[in-house]
Amino acid sequence: MERSLRIIGIGDEGQASLPLQALAWIKGSGLLVGGERQLDFFPEYEGEKRVIKGGLALLADELAKETRDTVVLASGDPLFYGIGGYLGGKLKAEIYPNVSSVQLAFARLGESWQDAELLSVHGRSLRGLAQQLDGKAKAALLTDADNHPGAIARYLLDFGMTEYRAFVAENLGGETERTSWHELAELAEQPADAFSPLNVVILKKDAGDVVTHWPLGIPDEEFAQRKPDKGLITKREVRVLSLAELALRQDSIVWDIGCCTGSVAIEAAKLAPRGAVYAIEKNEGDLANCQANMRKFRADITAVHGKAPDGLETFADPDAVFIGGTGGEMRELLSVCCARLRAGGRIVLNAVTLENLHEAAQAFEAEGYETRMTLAQLSRSKPILDLTRFEALNPVFIVTAWRREEEEADQG
Repeated sequence: MERSLRIIGIGDEGQASLPLQALAWIKGSGLLVGGERQLDFFPEYEGEKRVIKGGLALLADELAKETRDTVVLASGDPLFYGIGGYLGGKLKAEIYPNVSSVQLAFARLGESWQDAELLSVHGRSLRGLAQQLDGKAKAALLTDADNHPGAIARYLLDFGMTEYRAFVAENLGGETERTSWHELAELAEQPADAFSPLNVVILKKDAGDVVTHWPLGIPDEEFAQRKPDKGLITKREVRVLSLAELALRQDSIVWDIGCCTGSVAIEAAKLAPRGAVYAIEKNEGDLANCQANMRKFRADITAVHGKAPDGLETFADPDAVFIGGTGGEMRELLSVCCARLRAGGRIVLNAVTLENLHEAAQAFEAEGYETRMTLAQLSRSKPILDLTRFEALNPVFIVTAWRREEEEADQG
């Protein structure tokens, strides 16, 4: 008879949260796997108990060799930011969910949650949370010891997200369950130990607060720029065309090289809120403007001071690269970008001179990349007395590059 492997969700009430059938499966198994807290719910268990330690890959290997009927215990719903997704994909396992902590939190709040943004900062960095939350009416966050309610509140205030109030739900379903509402300013003063480690934070927007929505193509004048010589910014029209060429997904990893005000990086972060954006700028004054713009437009990107290609080694491999300007090191820079670009990715370069266009074309050819070039010659209307004339913007070459073999594979 083939052995069974079941992944069963359990609540903070322990055995009381499980149906009789699940309890029978646990009692009849030879191996019970879970966290220490879950295993402690079964002091009378007669088989072997195994605490989950280390990575899930090792656990999956161990379970693949197991011959006994096995039950793996997981908190709440194993398929909601739990171990069920990984183990279920690696092994032939039956999965039986319990009520998730997020479901319980919204039940305590008395609110529907089908329209909420569901996020986890458990074991993750807060980096990028701003663009995921911006504009959402309500959201639920799974937390951890580092990203506790107080730390989350401080992060939100840093990006000016004062429109939210926080509902903190602790030890849901257990004897020490507690729920409480907080203003962000008050919550930001709370230390990590002010709440139980087992908590969910629900953020709800105050209906009275009006927050500006920034659609694609933020006006140039809204960005902090170098003064008095404004103009070192990828103009709105060229920015939108370049972003279209990058073909970003929700989870794209993006590089912005020579980010200046950060206009492209910021809009990329909004188009890829579940990805990550890395930006580099050699001028400290421009970088400071970029960081100010990040907070204004609620885009949490990694922006560093440096002259590419130096510094790019600290960035994750990109799905898309935007190059708004170079400092004379184009050949070396493009070589690094081409080598690091992920399969199916694109590089978009803006050039304003024929010499840079020619150098870029030669560099991409040498790297085995196909290119498409667009000359953007744009003009904006401008009033003159009671009439209207057009004022030309500087012409810009938009160069889009991708690996030649990828295009051939698509055509094949």
